Amino acid sequence: MTPGAREPILEVRDLVKHFPLTQGIVFRRQVGAVRAVDGISFALYPGETLGIVGESGCGKSTVAKLLMNLERPTAGSVFYKGEDISALSGRALKAVRRNIQMVFQDPYTSLNPRMTVGDIIGEPFDIHPDVAPKGDRRRRVRELLDVVGLNPEYINRYPHQFSGGQRQRIGIARGLALNPEIIVADEPVSALDVSVQAQVINLMEKLQDEFGLAYMVIAHDLSIVRHISDRVGVMYLGKIVEIGSDTAIYDHPTHPYTQALLSAVPVPDPQAREGRERIILTGDVPSPANPPSGCRFRTRCWKAQERCERQEPPLALPPVLADRTGEVLHDSACHFAEEKPRVAHG
Repeated sequence: MTPGAREPILEVRDLVKHFPLTQGIVFRRQVGAVRAVDGISFALYPGETLGIVGESGCGKSTVAKLLMNLERPTAGSVFYKGEDISALSGRALKAVRRNIQMVFQDPYTSLNPRMTVGDIIGEPFDIHPDVAPKGDRRRRVRELLDVVGLNPEYINRYPHQFSGGQRQRIGIARGLALNPEIIVADEPVSALDVSVQAQVINLMEKLQDEFGLAYMVIAHDLSIVRHISDRVGVMYLGKIVEIGSDTAIYDHPTHPYTQALLSAVPVPDPQAREGRERIILTGDVPSPANPPSGCRFRTRCWKAQERCERQEPPLALPPVLADRTGEVLHDSACHFAEEKPRVAHG
C-alpha cells in the first residue's frame, strides 16, 4: 500500500525549534538563537519505517525530542492520528506518550544502574497501571525479555551485568512495554559493534512485523538506514533537503548534499569502488546560529549560483523527475536538482 492511500499516524507540519542565545548574568537578554530545527514537514504511516540521516548537529535528535514532547516547539505542529499533540500537557500528554515510545542512543546511560532489569522494564507499568495489573507485571516483564531474545531468568540482574547489545535489547523491551504504535529510535545501534548492530536491527524488523509498529529511526550510518527504512529523509542544518523511498534516495539522489553523503559510504567491492566518483565537500558546516541566506547548503555546494543565495529552494518534486514514474519520484530542495551518474550507493 502506498503512503498516499492511507492516513498518516504521525504528521509534522512546519516544525521549528530555536534555542535562545543570551548574554549577561543579572540582566539576561537574548542576542540570537540556535536554529536547531527550522521548518520541517513529514508524515509517518502505520507499519512503516522512516529513516532520518544527516551530519552531527543537523537537528535529528532535536526532532526526536520534539516528537516525544521532551522539548516544546517554537512553532509548528505535531499531529498524532489527526490531533495536535505539541501543546498537550498533564494527563492528555501522558495518554499520548503511551503510544509513542523512544529507544535512546546510549545503552550505557539510558538504563538506571541502581535498578534491576525487572524494575527498568516494569517502570512504565507504574506510570500506566491500567496496562498491566500489579500482580501480573512480573509475568509481563518476563514475556518482554523473551520477546527481545533475553533469558527471562535475567529479571533480577543489574545493567552492568549485560553487554552493550543486551542493554539495548532491554531498552527496546522497555519501549515495547506499553504496546505502543510508534517507536522513535535515536541512533539505536551507533554505540554497538557491527555484528551486534545487525542483531538489534534484525530484532527491530522482527518486532515491527509482529506488532505492526511504525518506526522513526535516526542514524548516521546510511547502510543501516537503507536496510531498515521504507522511506528516508536527509537533513542538513535544521532542514529536510530530500525525502523519498529508500530506492529513490539511494539509487536516484538529486540533491548535491545527498549525493555527497552517499559517495562517502564505503563499498566493499573493489570493482564497484573503482568506477565511483568521490565527492569531497569543502568548508565547514555553517553555524545553526547564523545559517546562510537562501539555500543553506550553498556555501559547500559545487552547483551554487546567485539564485541560491537569494531564494530558498522549496522541498518539492524537481523538474528533472517530472516525466518519470514509480519510486523514482521524490521531493528535493535544490534549484538545480538532477541525478548524478555513478554516485548511487553501492
